[in-house]
Amino acid sequence: MDLGISGRKAIICAASKGLGRACARSLAREGVQVTINARHLASLAETAEGIRRDFGASVTVIVGDVTTGEGRKALIEACPQPDIVITNSGGPPAGDFRNWSEQEWHLAVQNNMVTHIMLVRDVIDGMIERHWGRIINITSAAVKMPYPSLGLSNGARAGLTGFMAGLSRQVARHNVTINNVLPGSHATDRARSLIEADAKARKISYEEAEAIALKDEVSGRFGRPEDFGEICAFLCGEQANYITGQNILVDGGTYPGTM
Repeated sequence: MDLGISGRKAIICAASKGLGRACARSLAREGVQVTINARHLASLAETAEGIRRDFGASVTVIVGDVTTGEGRKALIEACPQPDIVITNSGGPPAGDFRNWSEQEWHLAVQNNMVTHIMLVRDVIDGMIERHWGRIINITSAAVKMPYPSLGLSNGARAGLTGFMAGLSRQVARHNVTINNVLPGSHATDRARSLIEADAKARKISYEEAEAIALKDEVSGRFGRPEDFGEICAFLCGEQANYITGQNILVDGGTYPGTM
């Protein structure tokens, strides 16, 4: 399927690996010019080289921390008129809320809510003027089914979801869509770190903790990042122009609800 977005320009945050990289690769395959960001040059450069080699796509690399004003400014300077923005940032640590300080709560909200809102603020008016835009926020399945040990993520990402729901209705008439994609457990570094934390808390091996995590997956496996990237790319395509303000679960059916 031709998604009709060849030649469009995209910013993809935290794209050196995992879900961000998968989104960048899927968009690049569609002919999108991608500007990718991460904090570490080596892994980011490797990802960029793979995209150029596999798809012959235009890739701009911006090293920086998207959770800072300086990092976001560098992204906008590199791609001042993006048609597509994929917001993404590392999730906060797991744990017991009794042990989290006020500062840790502020950091979680800054990194997983405010950061996304500030980046969208910087690009939304240009999209409105050009009468075309796609914003995808990578959040978490925890928005629909909060995980007891991920209170920091549950709270911050739920706040982002509420804000984006309101904004999406304000800009829909301008052919600008805003959707959230909610990953469940995927085979990424983030999933591995959460399994490691669970193993430590239970005082069991990593393999035992991984087996416990897999038992909760109705599909019997973790998701593949590339599958997530395909969903993201579709939501950026012309065929998805009437989908906005939605929370799209990509969790292999693990969420037990119907809505």
